Amino acid sequence: MVAVSPLLQRRLLSTGVTKTHHKPHRQWSIKQVKKSNFADTLEDIKSHVSTSDFVAVSLQNTGFYAAPWQRVSPFDTADTAYLKAKYAAERFQVLHFAVCPFTVRASKVTAYPYNFHLFPRAELKMEMPSYSFYCQTSSLISMARQGFDFNSCINDGISYLSSEQESAAKIQIGNPMLAKNVTKSTSIHSIADSVFIERIKSHIKNWKKTCKETSTRKEDALVRSLRKLVLGNEEYDSRPSMNIDVCSERQAQLVVEMLQEFADDVVPLIIPAKGGATQAVRVVLTSSKEDKDLLQGKLQNDEQELMKKIRGFREVIDLISASQKPVVTHGSLNDLTFIHSKFIAPLPPTVDEFMCSLRLAFPLVIDVNNLMKEISPMRKVTNIPVAISQLKNRFFTPIDMEIPCQAMENEDTIHGQNVVKICELFAKLCSILKINPAAVQSDEEKQASALEAYANIFSPFCTASEEPINGDVKIWANNTRTVSCEDLVFLWGFGDRVTAGMLKSLLQESHEAFSKEFDVRLVDNSCAIVIFWQCGLSETFLNTMNKCSDMRGPLREMVSEGLRAAGYETYNRACRLGLWESRLADSLDRALADPDSASKADSKTKSSDICNEWIINLDDL
Repeated sequence: MVAVSPLLQRRLLSTGVTKTHHKPHRQWSIKQVKKSNFADTLEDIKSHVSTSDFVAVSLQNTGFYAAPWQRVSPFDTADTAYLKAKYAAERFQVLHFAVCPFTVRASKVTAYPYNFHLFPRAELKMEMPSYSFYCQTSSLISMARQGFDFNSCINDGISYLSSEQESAAKIQIGNPMLAKNVTKSTSIHSIADSVFIERIKSHIKNWKKTCKETSTRKEDALVRSLRKLVLGNEEYDSRPSMNIDVCSERQAQLVVEMLQEFADDVVPLIIPAKGGATQAVRVVLTSSKEDKDLLQGKLQNDEQELMKKIRGFREVIDLISASQKPVVTHGSLNDLTFIHSKFIAPLPPTVDEFMCSLRLAFPLVIDVNNLMKEISPMRKVTNIPVAISQLKNRFFTPIDMEIPCQAMENEDTIHGQNVVKICELFAKLCSILKINPAAVQSDEEKQASALEAYANIFSPFCTASEEPINGDVKIWANNTRTVSCEDLVFLWGFGDRVTAGMLKSLLQESHEAFSKEFDVRLVDNSCAIVIFWQCGLSETFLNTMNKCSDMRGPLREMVSEGLRAAGYETYNRACRLGLWESRLADSLDRALADPDSASKADSKTKSSDICNEWIINLDDL
């Protein structure tokens, strides 16, 4: 951690020289990408990602939480924080996604920012599930104030499918696909396998012979039609073809293996069934090796073009993932849960599974928040512009931002500015912490490990040097003091208009457990947390509440009026079971009422409980 003495601060305070590097309210040139120019942009961003050291990302969503307690808080463990972020990612939608490949060389940052406007629509007219998502009015108002064009987003936003949805779409489309080259099985064929192979092989030989004979003789159209009907002949792209029906994937594999004997002039295609299995193997006869290569090339190109249309914006996500470049974010837990949910696959149930899945796509994620927390004056700062301003005032860290002009003439470039600021902030923080960013892409193992120490930390209120142990959590974001989850008690049923101070005063007079140091924090207007700083007192208090004994004064009266208490496990269970009521007290009541059989299906929030949001069904647009 970097602690700056007053003397050192005076020596490092910026002067007029620093100001030349920071223009107030500077607007960078950001390439705005929509459906109309997406295809032309792909090659450019591919080149920039390949030559960059890092890729910064920044998302703007239709919302993050529906009720105050559903926001990730310092008292959340990694599990509960992930469950809250997962809930938000599954409900809300990404409308624009900024990507900025960049390099850092000494004090110079070269960045290529792109801002992609997204809108999920059914580009392929198939019987896929319709899209719907929730919106928070505060998020939409914020975007509108920045000049966001919702009409353009809906009409010209880039659509996409996740990897899992792409696999389902391929099956739905049902287009024949080139059979992949298979290694001949070393297992011994059964009698049934051998009979099946020989029968199909004989049929193909006769079919090939007949096709070649009829191609050299003139026949009456009726005779030719009857011959095709008897032999099962068809045409595929003006070439003779025939379908071989199969009853299992095993038979499909046997057919493809056997067709390798006819590799000179036969192309096998897989015809998928609706359920995802193989329905048949189509055999296409070509006139020569050149004709075969021509057909295979065309099939591959057609499939690639179709997949591009299906994937949409996910081409960019796949591109970043394939590069294996470190991803730089601000608020990585929120951003990465959205990215995983929308572009990779449905979010797994636990944070450990999420991190394992995420690392397959993005092995190194660096959150600038984790770097800021290593500098004492910056520990309380969460806003990027404020962070840059404070660093400018406290440290001499001139950063030369080079943004090659990519925007179209007269194009509004307000959207996507945040991603450039992330690049600038990252470079400043590395400079102050004496970390060489270029070392991550070099062989300087010591310097590389210094930056990697801040990577893949998804607990919003923890740092590399303060990762919680044994279930310890913070209570306030700006206080480093931690407490075990076992020493926290949730209280609810105390009525409205009760402040934390009032509740603490009432409790002090009610039980011996409150004779020691304790604190009270309101989570929302329905529930509070009681923090016992001495181990064991929380259990004593909960036993008292359960037995209704040893109570005196205000506590006895409050219990008679409906006061309830529970440990951290009840709160964890409410999050795990998806009991996302608008009031935390209601969620805890449900978790206590039926802890074993509660399910996500029972926890669908009623529209009357949703604060400042509405649901949009894209089929209605």
